[in-house]
Amino acid sequence: MNQKGLSTLKICEQKLKVQNYSPRTIGMYLQYLNKFLNLQSKSCSQLNSNDFQNYIDLYKFTSISQQNQIINAIRFLYKNVLDKKYSKVSFTRPRTEKKLPQVIDGEYLKSKLNSITNIKHKAILSLTYSTGMRVSEILNLKIRDIDSKRMIIFIKNAKGRKDRIVPLSSKILELLRDYFIKCRPKEYLFNGQFLPQYTAASCNKLVKNYLGKDYHMHLLRHSCFTNLLENGTDIRIIQKIAGHSNIKTTEIYTHVSTNLLNRVQLPI
Repeated sequence: MNQKGLSTLKICEQKLKVQNYSPRTIGMYLQYLNKFLNLQSKSCSQLNSNDFQNYIDLYKFTSISQQNQIINAIRFLYKNVLDKKYSKVSFTRPRTEKKLPQVIDGEYLKSKLNSITNIKHKAILSLTYSTGMRVSEILNLKIRDIDSKRMIIFIKNAKGRKDRIVPLSSKILELLRDYFIKCRPKEYLFNGQFLPQYTAASCNKLVKNYLGKDYHMHLLRHSCFTNLLENGTDIRIIQKIAGHSNIKTTEIYTHVSTNLLNRVQLPI
């Protein structure tokens, strides 16, 4: 890539930061834009709408999620950095797939979690299942964010740049205190072996090792909210705990609850 291309990427990064995009999104956008600019034979200032349109039309997307991410990144460069007319390129994103989330049986989960002897591993997985926190929220959780007097956890700067609180159970608090005494974490609740924070890859390894090779960390979040719903928790409360802006996102758990389905009185 020439110097102008590198300069364009730097401008992109600065504008994304100013517009308060998350570090993860910034990294993802820059990765896709770097690939786009490396394939161009022109300088950035010479790129026209056809260059952008052809790139999108010919790209071999591996999933709808990736397609949305790449289109969003290319559109950001086109509109916000190069200041080109938005109407000249079709940035239409595909309709999202309406897949039901996979859920792990609650009794199976509790049995498996109770059998874990490594206190750190048990704390990470149990806290995730109990609160429904995202893996990024677990990794970014600091010791000071746990309020044992009010029995809440304060989640800062979560998805959508929003803060929220989630309830903390007495059982999980007892587990975390035991973990703290034995492991003595510093600043972040869960430190890595050589890093100040545990990693997402390590979390997913824990899930596969203790719960099943076909499972991953995010299923603990889905399982938490499904189980809360089955236990009679109001869906508006679940929405607040989950940090969903729209209640329709939370309502998907009504479609995966076998307990709720079993209560339905069929006509025949």
